Amino acid sequence: MHSGTSMSTPHVAGIVALLKALHPDWSPAMIKSAIITTGRKKHPSGFPIQSAGAPWKEADPFDFGGGIIDPNVAANPGLVYDMETLDYINYLCSRGYNKSTISRIVGETTTCQDRLHSGLDTNLPSITIPNLGSFLIIKRTVTNVGHPTSVYWASIKPPPGTMVRVHPNVLVFSATAQKRTFEVTFEVTKPIINSGYLFGSLIWSNGMNRVTSPLTVRLRPNEMQ
Repeated sequence: MHSGTSMSTPHVAGIVALLKALHPDWSPAMIKSAIITTGRKKHPSGFPIQSAGAPWKEADPFDFGGGIIDPNVAANPGLVYDMETLDYINYLCSRGYNKSTISRIVGETTTCQDRLHSGLDTNLPSITIPNLGSFLIIKRTVTNVGHPTSVYWASIKPPPGTMVRVHPNVLVFSATAQKRTFEVTFEVTKPIINSGYLFGSLIWSNGMNRVTSPLTVRLRPNEMQ
């Protein structure tokens, strides 16, 4: 099988259609989250995924995104990162769109007044910080789509040179569709000169489901000294 967008796109589209058929009430953001957070980070052979090109290297999230899609696991992801209209409005505000443009996009009157939003808090199933200073707090919200009564514990692989903390680090659910919000704190502990982007991960696990979010940071230049 050849690789590339021309092959991956129809495969992903087919998987999305299957997931929508299984879960008609899921939003596009929920389907995207299920695919990304359940992707496999290793080749089926057990070896690390390699990035095609010259020279070849071990792939990172910029190469494989959430990983190799596993449709069976994506059908039961446990938790998902959903997005509502307000999330999109806040993101557009953070990108500098004016209220008239946003109103045309969302089909309702809206305003960016008092909407202080950096864009980093957009409820995506990944966290990317392109200009990390010494300290930053990011918020995320997950929705329970698995067993009604579930407890998830956080485990973290911090990007090199950083310390990452999650609060709370245990999420308790008592019903399906219940939401829980948590904060992820990033702190630079060991500046790395000319590091480029650094990668880690945040995993929520209940013993059966593993909900993995890629963490990607690039240190602010004055933090590399």
